[in-house]
Amino acid sequence: YLFFFLMIRRPPRSTLFPYTTLFRSGEYMGKKILFADDDVNLMEILQLKFKSEGYDVVSAFDGEEALIKMRAEKPDLVVLDITMPKMNGYTLVREMKSDETLKGIPIIVLSGKDTMQDIFKIEGVGTYLVKPFEFDDLLLKVKEQLGES
Repeated sequence: YLFFFLMIRRPPRSTLFPYTTLFRSGEYMGKKILFADDDVNLMEILQLKFKSEGYDVVSAFDGEEALIKMRAEKPDLVVLDITMPKMNGYTLVREMKSDETLKGIPIIVLSGKDTMQDIFKIEGVGTYLVKPFEFDDLLLKVKEQLGES
């Protein structure tokens, strides 16, 4: 009975997913964000929160996996950590900037290292957030990078 009640009282899809822009496979999907970080707990939280905001989320747990998924998934934005196995965030950014199909994708760097900010700005990274961060701050930066604010 509770399920039936919830289905009747569910708000329209447009209010559940206010940022939908693409239509794929019969489902409305928001802009696609690729998150690359080796912190499994952080990745799960970000995936849940951004999906609830209407974004299509792709996850990668190391730099090499992120590069492969970028080429396959063509995300609208990449959010990455600096310290990852197989390929660190700095190398990943350099690989992206040297690839014609990836160099236009905006990047947000999340890191526990405050000292790397200037180096990433030289590489053309739009936003650098230091961990720990507030979700609302990241969401605001994501919207800015995607031109939604």
